[in-house]
Amino acid sequence: MTTLVHLSDIHFGRDVDLIQVGALESLIPTLGPTAVVISGDLTQRARHGELQRALAFVETLRRTAPVHVVPGNHDVQWWETPLGVLGRDRLYAKYRQYFGTELSPRLELPGVVIESALTSHGVAFGSLTWKFWRDTAVKGHLPAAEVARAAARFQAAPAEALRVLVLHHNVLRGEISRRMGLARWRAAQAALVASGADLILCGHDHQEAIGTLGGSVAVSTASTHTGRTRGHRPSAFNLIEATGGELRLRHYAWRRDDRRFEPTAPVRVPRRVR
Repeated sequence: MTTLVHLSDIHFGRDVDLIQVGALESLIPTLGPTAVVISGDLTQRARHGELQRALAFVETLRRTAPVHVVPGNHDVQWWETPLGVLGRDRLYAKYRQYFGTELSPRLELPGVVIESALTSHGVAFGSLTWKFWRDTAVKGHLPAAEVARAAARFQAAPAEALRVLVLHHNVLRGEISRRMGLARWRAAQAALVASGADLILCGHDHQEAIGTLGGSVAVSTASTHTGRTRGHRPSAFNLIEATGGELRLRHYAWRRDDRRFEPTAPVRVPRRVR
């Protein structure tokens, strides 16, 4: 069985809940993960100190299992080069210093192939919407080249391997926010279904969710580990267990009074047939 721990939106800096972080560091090793995935927004403002604390957290988790990380919109220095006027390298300079040059990393382990799609591009033409006062530097977009690269690697993977695609922005509409994370989300959803992924991991909306795309692709949306959850809900991360025929997804919700995470009942989603 493949077991994935899915975290997102930790926001080291002003808003992080360090009590939750300590609880995660203690709990995750007991879950026996095949890998840990963090789907972006490790920091609040991509400051050096925030990135250093995020890296220390990742290194702690790496003592238990491989960790797969992608940048979120808060990890991008969009103010350095809005609309790419000074080139794109400045957007990710600090992030790359701590987490490597590859912004769409891949991780292949026995039974699972994890690919990434970069959706955090700062203030970019592809991410702009007519609601510029609300969406600028918040919305992401999904370039065709990102999906094409992941799809090609999925096609080459062993038939029995679990195919996982990681991106930051939520691909399902938030239950409370009623917002989509991606500009041109209909086209993005269609591309994700066509990519060959069995499972999509994302965050951004600060509310946990489990759903499907196209009736066949499971979607895990992790919450945040700050006080800025939607509707003042408890923070949550997700655990995914994959067997030959199905995926079992469940939330681990934060119990503030007990200072611990409590699992919910699993949601079962059949795996795509190949």
